[in-house]
Amino acid sequence: LAAFLFAAPAAADRNDDARRFIEGLADRAIQSLTAPDITRGERIHRFHKLFDDSFAVDAIGKWVLGRYWRQASPTEQDEYLKLFGDYIVASYVDRFAAYTGEKLQITKVLAEEGDRITVFSEIQTPDSGKTPIRVDWRLEGIDHQLKIVDLVVEGVSMSATLRSDFASIVRRDGGRIDGLLTVLRNKTATIKAGE
Repeated sequence: LAAFLFAAPAAADRNDDARRFIEGLADRAIQSLTAPDITRGERIHRFHKLFDDSFAVDAIGKWVLGRYWRQASPTEQDEYLKLFGDYIVASYVDRFAAYTGEKLQITKVLAEEGDRITVFSEIQTPDSGKTPIRVDWRLEGIDHQLKIVDLVVEGVSMSATLRSDFASIVRRDGGRIDGLLTVLRNKTATIKAGE
């Protein structure tokens, strides 16, 4: 009985923290990334900061690379992690320039095993006739801070999709990550072009 009584408030506190974390992230993203008068270079810089602060970038990057992480040399691992963060920013930054007033509404927060928490949300568009987009935020406590470890949009995991895509590129190159690093370098070159 004592374990139940003390565990319930702790779970409620974790849920509240997770809700505030995602609400705060959404507010920061809208305020800092959707302003029409900022340059693309500034938007990239701001998004990189937001991404690094809120996501478990290294943990996600390592999981996405899977077994190939252990096969890569330390130099390749370092370059991959840097390029991985740049790749995500390059892939998503321009979407904020097209912001048209979408709102994030949290529908449920679920504390799971260990430090895992999922925040379920919907993105509402200004056009009331459109169906909201379902976005689930998977969080984990890392070094006493909440970090996003995956994003699931309409049932599709961002991390799982990247893992499948990256594995396909690595396999095509005989199990070495050289080809993947080249793809990531080429993609992230768009960041430098926009700065």
